[in-house]
Amino acid sequence: MFFVLHAFDKDGALPKRLSNYEAHKGFLADTSPYGVSIVMSGPLVADYGKTMIGSLMILEAADRATVEAFNRADPFFAAEIWEKVNITAFVKRQG
Repeated sequence: MFFVLHAFDKDGALPKRLSNYEAHKGFLADTSPYGVSIVMSGPLVADYGKTMIGSLMILEAADRATVEAFNRADPFFAAEIWEKVNITAFVKRQG
């Protein structure tokens, strides 16, 4: 089953995001311990395309609980960078 994880950073979180960025990327490099496969992921950016303001991931997992556990293990979650995280089931039609 596919899920979209859509996370918005807290105001002023960019310095904390940048200081945890390598740990976050390392975490995403091997998601197998969490039962999750990343279909696509990347930072959300401000409209002018440079400043990171959040995260978007399309994940494949058995269920929502698996995605929630994966999210709680993310260094960005532990660093309290995200103000709001939405996890939504997704039906892939194309791509």
